[in-house]
Amino acid sequence: MIIGERLMIVCSCNVFSENEVRSALARALRPPRVSQVYACLGYASQCGRCARTIKKIIDEASAIAWRDVMRAETAAAQPPE
Repeated sequence: MIIGERLMIVCSCNVFSENEVRSALARALRPPRVSQVYACLGYASQCGRCARTIKKIIDEASAIAWRDVMRAETAAAQPPE
């Protein structure tokens, strides 16, 4: 574990962390489905209990990305001073 970095195990069946899920999302061109996150990490769903958590992480990452796009568009629309 890296000191100062949050490490939460998301899937106890496959043993992967929130950071691994976020890393997979960072490589995606658009928000993936939960099954695509498993595949990107080289796993398959086992019991499915982690699917809600993965979906929540996907939704959070999508909201942050959308906010950043809107900020960039707003900044680009501002007239130069």
